[in-house]
Formats: sequence, structure tokens, C-alpha cells
Amino acid sequence: MSTSAGREPNLELRDFLRSRRARTSPDETGLGPVTSRRRVPGLRREEVARLAGISVDYYVRLERGRNPNASASVLEAVARALRLDAAERAHLFDLARPKPASARRRTVAPQRVRPGLLRLLDSLTGTPAMIMGHRLDVLAANPLAKALYTDFDALPHRDRNLARFIFLDPTARDLLTDWETAACGTVAALRLYAGRHPHDPRLAELVGELSVHDEDFSQWWADHDVLEYTHGTKQYRHPLVGELTLDYESLTLPDDPDQALYLYTAEPDSPSAHALHLLDSWLATGATGRATS
Repeated sequence: MSTSAGREPNLELRDFLRSRRARTSPDETGLGPVTSRRRVPGLRREEVARLAGISVDYYVRLERGRNPNASASVLEAVARALRLDAAERAHLFDLARPKPASARRRTVAPQRVRPGLLRLLDSLTGTPAMIMGHRLDVLAANPLAKALYTDFDALPHRDRNLARFIFLDPTARDLLTDWETAACGTVAALRLYAGRHPHDPRLAELVGELSVHDEDFSQWWADHDVLEYTHGTKQYRHPLVGELTLDYESLTLPDDPDQALYLYTAEPDSPSAHALHLLDSWLATGATGRATS
């Protein structure tokens, strides 16, 4: 996902900074309205340098991916100049800090879910819950989460992945009311992960597979947007219980920051709460009949 350290340019850093600069207008940075005709969308490099308080030459080298030793203060200044949010700022730091040679050679170890966490998942009745790890792999899910999405445990190990489900399983487009928003967010979450684990071969395999099979994925991947799932709302159109609006919370596990517990809840006494209760009741009788692919 990123180039090696040394004299080769950091292409991921280059493309990310270019994309953020292109989407930042002079008006929103305090530079004032621009009346002259501009050849580039967004800010010019010299404008970013001025806003960040660094020389134009220094910023040009940074954006070209040829400054592997940028200080934290410089990166903070660039993040402010480009109006980066928290996830984008973290991504900038991940991309700008060169990875040691040992990290480039080390493969990402398989993840395991502790037995205690598996018991916790099973005890969460009435609440869909799953644990996701590297690359949005679904490491474990309780029965109600499987009834809501699909039975990930019935799939081959490599297919137990939320991104693969959203882009490659045709049922996902029917299940997710706003599929495009959910899919865009999924791509952005994978981009954030790529900055943290640029040498994960299974990520490269996943991105390549989804790029080949889905033009939307390929286009959104090229946008370099990043997103960290912390909390939010998702809407579903479930084949058995109909419309569902669920709030989700993502809780990062203290001993493994690349594992997170996702919990989905409905507003008490709402139509969604009743629909979720109905799905849970049908699950208890084995009548859900959710198809897998």
C-alpha cells in the first residue's frame, strides 16, 4: 500500500495530501474570496504552505512524498491548514512517519477472540453484536447480528469480511437502505486501516479483488477519504421484519486496538425496537431463514 523508505517517494502520502488540498477551498481557510481564475481545484501549494507557516519548497517536497522526517509540529500545521478531521489527521501521521524495515517484513498476525469475549457476545440477547478486526474481518458475531446481516460463520474464513459482504453479496444492496453511504464509509474505513498497516498482504488482496469486481469501490478508493467508525446510525430493510433504524457504538478492545466490539441498539419502544424484538423471537424459533452467499 505504501512505498518503501529511502529515496523512493511516498506515493500514498502524495496522493492523500493532493486529494485533501483539492477539496479545500480558499474561502473556508480564511484566505478570503478568490476572484482570479484558478487552474487547480482547492488550494494551491503555496497557499497551504502559507497557512501552515512553512516554506513553499518544504511543503512541495512533503506533498511529493520526499520528506520522510517531517516533525510532529509541521504535520500538525499542515493538518490545520487542510482542515483535517481527527481520522484524517491520524492518517496523515501514519503515512508521513516511515515504517521501520522490520515492520515492512513482518506479516500481520492472525487475530483471535478471547473465550470470555465470545461468552459476552452470546450473552447479549436482544442486541446485535459483532467483533471486527483487521480489514473489517468479522471475527465473531452473536446470533442476532448474523440474523441481521448474514451467517458469517457459515462462510469460508477469507469471506468473513464486512467489505466483501457489502460489495460482493447481492443481498447487501437490499438490506442496507442507503447502500452507497454505507459502502463509501466502508472504503474510507479500509483506507484508514491501510495507513496503519500498509504492508498487510491480505489487505492488498482484498482491495485488488473489490477493485476488479466493483467500479464504485475502485472510484471511492482513489478518493483517499478516511473514516473511523466510532458511533452512528444505520438503516436497514430486512426481508423478514422490514425497516430498522439502529444506532451503533464501536468499543475498541484495550489489549488489541485492531479489534472492536460493535453493538447495535434501537430507540426504546420505537418501531425499530419492536422489529428487532420480532427478529429475535423468530431467531429463537429458528424461523429467520437468512440466506448466505
